[in-house]
Amino acid sequence: MKRIGVTGHRDIPAEARDHVRAVMRAALCGHDGSMEALSSLAVGADQLFADVALDCGAELTVVIPSGDYADGFTDPGELARFQQLRGRAAREIQLAFPHSTDEAYYAAGAYIADNCDRLLAVWDGCPARGLGGTADIVSYARDRGKPVTVIWREGLRRS
Repeated sequence: MKRIGVTGHRDIPAEARDHVRAVMRAALCGHDGSMEALSSLAVGADQLFADVALDCGAELTVVIPSGDYADGFTDPGELARFQQLRGRAAREIQLAFPHSTDEAYYAAGAYIADNCDRLLAVWDGCPARGLGGTADIVSYARDRGKPVTVIWREGLRRS
């Protein structure tokens, strides 16, 4: 089984979404055989990846960083989307952190990088805005020799 993981920004500019989705679809749907998709289901890149992966027939593995992770979804629509995708997962990995912290997010990203064959990174190339951010996980994966595919539209900046 091929395993593809994701790391990426929560805020993806509207003008980048179609491009990000198309690259994800090419990576996930262009594979012969069974596939596992690993995601923490954060708003943005993680949920977009989970949608595409499920559409492509992949088995979704959800990596939950902490016991109170769902409490971080303050918008009711975002929480509902998280719960809906979580309910469609074939597997769930619950990390031992009781609370959502930067360390918990880093550990979840590291878990995904450690357990995938390729990491898709929806990343603008800028430094992380906190421990466990996209740049940190890209660096972690590359340091361990994992193939990383960076997905971003040239010239776009996040807000």
